[in-house]
Amino acid sequence: MMTLLHRVCSVALSISLMVLICAFAVSAQRKTRMEDATRHAADAAKVFTEIMNVRERAIPKELLDKAEAIAVFPGVVKAAFIFGGRGGQGVISRRNRTGWSAPAFFNLSGGSFGAQIGAQRNDYVFLIMNEEGVKGLLEDKFEMGGEVGVVAGPVGREAAASTNATLDAGILSYSRSKGAFIGAALKGVAITPDNDLNEAVYELKATEVLTSRRLSLTQMPAGVRIFPRTLARYSHR
Repeated sequence: MMTLLHRVCSVALSISLMVLICAFAVSAQRKTRMEDATRHAADAAKVFTEIMNVRERAIPKELLDKAEAIAVFPGVVKAAFIFGGRGGQGVISRRNRTGWSAPAFFNLSGGSFGAQIGAQRNDYVFLIMNEEGVKGLLEDKFEMGGEVGVVAGPVGREAAASTNATLDAGILSYSRSKGAFIGAALKGVAITPDNDLNEAVYELKATEVLTSRRLSLTQMPAGVRIFPRTLARYSHR
């Protein structure tokens, strides 16, 4: 009888230890994912601030105020040896009634072919100018230059911020490499949601993050608030 009791106690103890170990593992993984989210939001905010602080080469405020969403992909690696490709991670916030949404996490990828060799890191900023562009982002995979028009965005104080080209485009694209910030029509690139990260941070998919009205600034995780706060500093209509 005592032996049976010992066995039962031993099994119960083993199960309790397994549950405890699993709980610690889940907690550690969630902490790691939140650190990833905080880093992505902070890097994107830093890049956007640096770009906007060089006023003579910044994105015109008239365009920022017209944008329905803003995407920033910092430190995208572009490498090539005959075949080329680029890849990186970034965040997208959508304008809402109170300012800017929680940043949803996305991946950027693309390829190319030709006589090319080398590697570099670029920062990319995209202004999504209308609902058609936003609708494209809400799909599982959004390809630049597909149904939504993509053009190089103008920069600087003297830029023609209200030309037909910029008003008709769904997305204005910018690139910064080696300190130079320019409008660059980036095509052949796909933007896909990083829903593993979105669900770890918000328990929501990217589409839900960008369309949800329940995530106010105070309800967002503290680590990711820096990005919508940065956008609001430069455009709050």
